[in-house]
Amino acid sequence: MGKTRPQPVPAGGPYPYDRVMPLNLVKLCVGVSEIEELESWVRDCKAGRDTADHVTRMFPRRRDEILPGGSLYWVMRGMILCRQPIAALEEVTGSDGIARCRIVFRPQIIAVRPVPRRAFQGWRYLEEADSPADLPKSSRIEGMPETLRRELAELGLL
Repeated sequence: MGKTRPQPVPAGGPYPYDRVMPLNLVKLCVGVSEIEELESWVRDCKAGRDTADHVTRMFPRRRDEILPGGSLYWVMRGMILCRQPIAALEEVTGSDGIARCRIVFRPQIIAVRPVPRRAFQGWRYLEEADSPADLPKSSRIEGMPETLRRELAELGLL
């Protein structure tokens, strides 16, 4: 049985207008193995700038489904662990003359329920229905060491 597309959010829903739930992206966070490392990298990159961003080779064809409201979900050591809301997708040209996509992020990193994800190259689309849920801020899980969260997720307990 095939998957159905999410239906528009009813009036009064989480968006100020009637639209389909946002499409997200998922990408490997190469060289980063813990959320705290990503947070540190974002602080360092943002020093003296208003935004944090990441440049990637391919530009999403489904941009209008990603903006507004989509996020980039980061895979670290084989698990989706967090997301960063996407503020903009901008076309930029590299020093080699090749067009690229600059993903501009909102300033927060949001921990999500850990979900295993195999390695892949580039980024992939991630439908809202398949996206891991945010960890509640008040839950005991949020203060739990990341290695323990990973182990519990691998055992199917998170």
